[in-house]
Amino acid sequence: MFTNIKSFVTKLATFELFVGMRYTRAKRKNHFISFISLTSMIGIALGVAALIVVLSVMNGFQKELRTRILGVASHLEITSSNNQLDDWQSVAVIAAKHPHVLADAPYITAQGMLSYGQGVQGAIIRGVLPKAEDKVADLGRHMKVGRLDNLRAGEFGIILGADLAQALGAQIGDKVVVMAPQGQFTPTGVVPRLKQFTLVGLFQIGMYEYDAGLALIHIDDAAKLYRMENKVSGLRLKLDDLFDAPSIATSLSAQLNRYGSAFYVTDWTQQHANFFRAVQMEKRVMFIILTLIVAVAAFNIVSTLVMAVTDKRADIAIMRTLGASPMSIMLIFIVQGALIGVIGTVVGAVFGILIALNISTIIPFIEHLLHVQFLAKDVYYISDLPSDLIWSDVITIVLMSFVLSLLATLYPSWKASKINPAEALRYE
Repeated sequence: MFTNIKSFVTKLATFELFVGMRYTRAKRKNHFISFISLTSMIGIALGVAALIVVLSVMNGFQKELRTRILGVASHLEITSSNNQLDDWQSVAVIAAKHPHVLADAPYITAQGMLSYGQGVQGAIIRGVLPKAEDKVADLGRHMKVGRLDNLRAGEFGIILGADLAQALGAQIGDKVVVMAPQGQFTPTGVVPRLKQFTLVGLFQIGMYEYDAGLALIHIDDAAKLYRMENKVSGLRLKLDDLFDAPSIATSLSAQLNRYGSAFYVTDWTQQHANFFRAVQMEKRVMFIILTLIVAVAAFNIVSTLVMAVTDKRADIAIMRTLGASPMSIMLIFIVQGALIGVIGTVVGAVFGILIALNISTIIPFIEHLLHVQFLAKDVYYISDLPSDLIWSDVITIVLMSFVLSLLATLYPSWKASKINPAEALRYE
């Protein structure tokens, strides 16, 4: 009995699929229906392709932004309640035992004023251990002039962001005066602490926040300038998976606080939350806006099927008199409408993927052809249009497009199933 039912359902589905596909391929008396069908397919294809390309470009910008930020920032930072770690070596030993921690580096950070000639600029002064710092951040890859190793204890060398050095008018080898805000008492009163540093390197991250406001010195020189003695401001950590930083920060914080001291563990998503929230918000808004394009194209299928149902009233009546059920009639037109959506979605997905994967070639070609530059190097730090195709986004877009196309077929298909055979054949 079960075999007979299965055979009947298979035959029924085959009949509906066959008729539905035949209606899609058949030439119609009313060419306007074919035109709307073609327009719907093209609209869905364009919407799907635009969604894939735009989301890939936004993913590319997000990845590029994250890469540039992590060129200076670390995955995790450990500090104490007074912004000082008294025994940072012990904290480093505990942190190094965590299975997801790859490297650690101490740092001293404070505000300072830089002076050279007539130029004066405020900046964040960061004291680092060059060899350890290179393991937790990618700053070494962004060195424009010199290397991190040029910072040596006792030689009082300094590395500036390219924009900061330009604002001061300083060049390699020049003597830059660093003024610490903490004063020192003298017989004439309180005066700021000054120290002369030699400019030994320049870096350029591509983020104005760092390029115009960060200076690096050796951690021992920073300890002398800010009278930190054997203390540091905190410890920077590199993880095996930067996306697990929030959960690792929580577990590491609980582990450290068992020792009684108040430790604060912050991850890179907290330190630069505004950047990534803005990009994520823009990505969601763009997804909604471009989804409306797909929705408009998909709901053109409603117009196509309504006119197709009107055009095929006689055929529907004949199939009903030959034994076709209302559900079969409904499924025939669902197949017809869904086929339009599937073709448009597949074509759009193929074109979108091809464009997203080759956008680094396509954009320069268009710029050369039109003699324009979309992202001028003297205006934007990111002068190339980055693209990062994420397959989960592609799957989401394809499923969303197919579901919208399927929903658009329901009402006209239901109306077709309600046609009375006697009424339809009365005037034929």
